[in-house]
Amino acid sequence: MANVIEESKSNRATCRTCREKIDKGVLRFGEETVNTFSSDGGTSYFWHHLACAAGKVPAKVKEALASYTGTVPEREKLDAILAAPPKAAKGAAKAAFPYVERAATGRSKCMSCDEAIEKGTLRVAVEREVDTGSFSTTGPGYLHPACSLEYTKDDDLLEKIKANMPDLAEADLNELAEGLA
Repeated sequence: MANVIEESKSNRATCRTCREKIDKGVLRFGEETVNTFSSDGGTSYFWHHLACAAGKVPAKVKEALASYTGTVPEREKLDAILAAPPKAAKGAAKAAFPYVERAATGRSKCMSCDEAIEKGTLRVAVEREVDTGSFSTTGPGYLHPACSLEYTKDDDLLEKIKANMPDLAEADLNELAEGLA
């Protein structure tokens, strides 16, 4: 058994990506997985709408499409989704450290001055080590642009951010440069 593309046999399956029902007769993608309820180590499928799977696991969908013999409706749309760069997983870093982003909420605090970083303002993300008690892991730590040079003691911080984020908007870049000055 391997990943599969097939017509949905009923309307009972729910897409594991968008959580919507998969209608009967619609092409769906089955992602092979271990069946945790099987005593002999059998396999099962996680079902996805074909377009949803193309955005989530494009390599697996391309492989399944290569062996699928039927016709795929709206194939051009599916090919466009497969050609797009994959989205970062939830909770994954936006880019290599250091990077800059707009604060999504007002809950983060600057690691240097311990003041809140307001929602919608630029913040610099640097890699930091987090000790959870039983193990250590790394993740982003946030700084106000004005605090970041003093905290990191890195005179090339702006250049490193530019290198990690080549698509950074000119307005954001100018705002960052002013904050670092």
